[in-house]
Amino acid sequence: MHVKTIPNTDFHAADYAGILGKKLNALPYSLRVLAEIAMRHSPEGAAALDVAKRDGSAVPFRPARLLLHDMLGIPALVDMMALRDHLHDHGGDPKKVDMSLPVDLIIDHSMSINHWADKFALTQNMEREFEINRERFAFLKACEARFPNLRVVPPGGGICHQVNLEFLGQTVLPAVNDPKLLIPDSSLGTDSHTTMINGLGILGWGIGGLEAEALLFGETSPLNVPQVVGLEVIGTPSHNITATDIALVIAEKLRAHGVVDKFVEIFGPSYRHLSVADRATIANMAPEYGSTVVFCPVDSNTIQYLRDTGRGVHVNRTEAYCRTQNMWADGVDKAIQYEELVTIDLSAIGRSVSGPSRPEQRIDLGNATRTLAPTAEVEATNRAAVPGKSHDIGDGDVIIAAVTSCTNTANPRNMVLAGMVAKNAVKRGLTVKPHVKTSLAPGSRVVAKYLAESGLQEPLNALGFEVAAFSCSTCNGMSGPLAPEHESAIKDNDIKGVAVLSGNRNFAGRIHPLASRNMIASPPLVVAYALMGTILKDIATEPLGHDQDGKPVMLQDLWPTADEVNAIIEAHVTPEAFRKNYDEIQNVNAEWNDLEVSTGRYDWVPSTYVSFPPFVKAIAPQAPDVTEINGLRPLVILGDSVTTDHISPSGIITRDSEGGQFLESQGVAFADFNSFGTRRGCSDVVIRSTFANYRLRNEMTPDHEGSFTSIQPEGTVTSVFKAIQTYVERDQPLVVIGGKEYGCGSSRDTAAKAPWLAGVRAVIAESFERIHRSNLVNMGIAPLCFPQGVTRKTLGLIGTETFDITLASDLKSAQLLINRADGSTETTPLDLRLYNTEERATFAQGGLLPRAFRKFQGQDAA
Repeated sequence: MHVKTIPNTDFHAADYAGILGKKLNALPYSLRVLAEIAMRHSPEGAAALDVAKRDGSAVPFRPARLLLHDMLGIPALVDMMALRDHLHDHGGDPKKVDMSLPVDLIIDHSMSINHWADKFALTQNMEREFEINRERFAFLKACEARFPNLRVVPPGGGICHQVNLEFLGQTVLPAVNDPKLLIPDSSLGTDSHTTMINGLGILGWGIGGLEAEALLFGETSPLNVPQVVGLEVIGTPSHNITATDIALVIAEKLRAHGVVDKFVEIFGPSYRHLSVADRATIANMAPEYGSTVVFCPVDSNTIQYLRDTGRGVHVNRTEAYCRTQNMWADGVDKAIQYEELVTIDLSAIGRSVSGPSRPEQRIDLGNATRTLAPTAEVEATNRAAVPGKSHDIGDGDVIIAAVTSCTNTANPRNMVLAGMVAKNAVKRGLTVKPHVKTSLAPGSRVVAKYLAESGLQEPLNALGFEVAAFSCSTCNGMSGPLAPEHESAIKDNDIKGVAVLSGNRNFAGRIHPLASRNMIASPPLVVAYALMGTILKDIATEPLGHDQDGKPVMLQDLWPTADEVNAIIEAHVTPEAFRKNYDEIQNVNAEWNDLEVSTGRYDWVPSTYVSFPPFVKAIAPQAPDVTEINGLRPLVILGDSVTTDHISPSGIITRDSEGGQFLESQGVAFADFNSFGTRRGCSDVVIRSTFANYRLRNEMTPDHEGSFTSIQPEGTVTSVFKAIQTYVERDQPLVVIGGKEYGCGSSRDTAAKAPWLAGVRAVIAESFERIHRSNLVNMGIAPLCFPQGVTRKTLGLIGTETFDITLASDLKSAQLLINRADGSTETTPLDLRLYNTEERATFAQGGLLPRAFRKFQGQDAA
């Protein structure tokens, strides 16, 4: 490999620029980073030239490190532990199944907001979290004891993306196998919002747990060189808006533009106006835009952020490396060529919210009421008395107001604004409406420290925004219960309440089953909506309440000045606070430190949290024929934008659900059900999560909402799981039919594992979300697309058909034969979405785990 010296340092770097020559000048910064990585992982660095061609060629990508969280990390680690045992039982060496990269796993998805608006809420929630997740946490600690490259951040340490941004990310770092070779930091993670690290100039995105396993096994991840959309920012943003408002505008514009499978790169004369925290807020929501990344090139703001967060030790090498490697953004480089261009005028952006069920459904704040509240609801509100209380509750009422998620709590300006809005509200005598469940769940303990030291936590507490967790909580669907009297009033009277959160996802059914609409808003607006208590009033023009003198208090009356906000940030958001916090990160949870685990071969005791997966047990020494998939019946037929929350939800397990009934049959008390997400290590729960979303719309059962389907050929309407049981008994293979953007949302591999367990062998849709398609491939499920102009509707599919799918021997095309109930048939070509040689090889083996098993077994045989 050709290297060059980094001036004024003891380091050297891969000379990718020497390979590219003048071709480098037109490359966006994100592709320069990609070219450097591709060079280091290809013979003679040839793949760097493939990046420069920009023709969609596949290049090898291998990140510097991996990021996992517990919900998606546990299933991956269950697979690895099981694969070790399966290999051992077939005469192989289990130690071959290991981690070839540094891995950080942050336990951040387990916390539910069971206690709130109380000074003991955090302590009680952490105690409860450990009580019901002890089995899971013991499994993770057992993995940490067996895999030397695995480091686990215990529960209560923060959210993985915020920890990554504030602590783990280095922007430039030494290579693991050569400490004198500097490389650009890169991080893939088992969560779609891994893109948050793009804000620090680090190339990274979300992947499925199975793809993460392939990287851990020592493989590279093939990446087809993407088109790069230039996101030009111009104008100066108003102090009245936040980075949330900017991100929601970008979500709206980029979704409409179309950026799926593309890189987005921010540049322009106003790039310097965006702090790294602002950039991270924007980059975090890349999955909501549909792009692979929103890359933010390294500049002086990047260097300042490293200093501000206690990582000043990295700045000299970072700046020297980036300048030497042509990765330093200094003004607008007009030589760079983007395939497409989108321009955002920051000065034209006002306050926004998003809803009712999609992040890109942006609404100007002043239009929120007329957009989210039907006229009939406003004119004749359905209201009901709350049992045992003096207040009532009604349609349009805010039932959850949660300042939550790394998206916004990693942004000090957003959090200080929220605190100052609360402070000014308390001064004027305002209170939160009694039907609102309030919570504050920062993604880092540093946030709690600067809010407390600045005096802003006290007014937040007065309004019920006590710190309840350092985790994803509400944003992840772990909002916890409402007050019992509110739940009964809502259920008994069909009240259509609203959840407001400062997160990144507001999909139907995700936040709470009793929330009819979910609204994304900035932290200060979450506080404001808690004060207003309803969306039926216009928060932009009507008073949030009245002060001690009876005078109306408007939103703008509570909004602080820029100088007030800046003064608090400068005084209290300090490098020392970040250093101290992360120096002590391993000791935030005494119960974790007290856990004792064994080493050696893992003991698979009966558990509803961790079980030996059937798809590992089923791996045969020889690969099956995958080209003929015949006699398929549809399990469900779905519309557009089906999310992974629809396919395999992560939220609450209700008593009447199939998952709940199973847990009760195993002696688990209702109070200990936890969530679908926390039980993803147990296949018996995973299979019962298949299409178990309460808001699912299956076109085979149009009169039902929820987890329903029709068993064919009888036509019996029943739960999806009961249909699965019937089809398993009949040895009946299944197919799922969908529309556009199938599998959008979170990067959960259980959304592919659950269908596999159910017997689904193919998914036919109009288009796929990137990560979910990859997960299907890695589970050996065929991802197929209808040809242009052909859909489930043009074919008249109703669910009574059977399907035969023939895949070409080279796995580059496919043919569908439709066998209708009346005896007629119809054929159509299908697009088999296997993007490169590596994916075709994986699919031919029946998925990643079978391929890995046979590779390790073959090595032993050799």
